[in-house]
Amino acid sequence: MSMYFFRISHGRYSGASDQGSEFESREDAWAEMTKVCANLLGGISRSLQQNSEWQMEMLDEARRPVFRIRLLGEALRQPAP
Repeated sequence: MSMYFFRISHGRYSGASDQGSEFESREDAWAEMTKVCANLLGGISRSLQQNSEWQMEMLDEARRPVFRIRLLGEALRQPAP
């Protein structure tokens, strides 16, 4: 089993977790990350500002990113005057 850690880049829960989680495989770690992310996305998307980014990463035992999920709020055009 390998140890993984979550890291969130912005918002209320930003920072890296001190306590890791053990998973049998990378696929199990990815599945858990998508579940956790899904539980957070409703609140995050309601407060996401234009031209901002939120991201969650899954780090390995050496605290190197293994997976990343990003949510971007992009304003593509300025409104006409």
